[in-house]
Amino acid sequence: MNHITFPLWLLSIFMLTLTSCTLLKTTASTMKIGYRVAKGTVKGTIWVVRGTYELTKGATVLAYHIGRFTFEVVRAPLESPLTNDDIQTIDGLPVKEAIRLGRVKLAPYTVNGRHYVPMTVARAQTYEETGLASWYGEETRRQPGGVMTANGERFNPKGFTAAHKYLPLPTHVQVTNLENGRSIIVRVNDRGPFPSQHNPDSGKRIIDLSWGAAEQLGFVEQGTVRVHVETIQLQEG
Repeated sequence: MNHITFPLWLLSIFMLTLTSCTLLKTTASTMKIGYRVAKGTVKGTIWVVRGTYELTKGATVLAYHIGRFTFEVVRAPLESPLTNDDIQTIDGLPVKEAIRLGRVKLAPYTVNGRHYVPMTVARAQTYEETGLASWYGEETRRQPGGVMTANGERFNPKGFTAAHKYLPLPTHVQVTNLENGRSIIVRVNDRGPFPSQHNPDSGKRIIDLSWGAAEQLGFVEQGTVRVHVETIQLQEG
């Protein structure tokens, strides 16, 4: 595979702060590391900040690039409602307490009395699946102050994010619409989709995309679509 090195100014990482919190006190602690994609899903060299995929202690906002996709991650206030209020416990704890303690990445959780166990990081690195995708998020626009994903991030319906029942949080995957060939990279930061009382089959869907991701893939109007989902693997270059 040929690797193209992008100019650093096109792929710079912006680490932001709110006045009440400090993300990084000095730029000296920000390390730019070159990565290449191991499985060929993204072309070229990717520049990221080591550890930037997760909000670190005290961090409020971060942003980074993977190829042509930009991700902004914002920590949601703990009082924010969850995108999926059917989640009852995470790691045996009340949901907000588990989020506060940072015990959500690989933690088992319960939804409507059913126990779910996420896959390991090693298993997630080779995850690949074909199945039905849906989208969510339109209803969250009516929530004043926003809503919270299962790992404590503020949900942005226009962003490129997704919910998955078993992947570690967060994980990046490439999702391809098998009907039109469009692909997008999304940040998996939430749990779902799950069976509902009015639609038990919804739990058979493999991924739930944000409205913004569904729009990019071209299936907002139809609601569901058959997709291929594949974990993005990065190797330090």
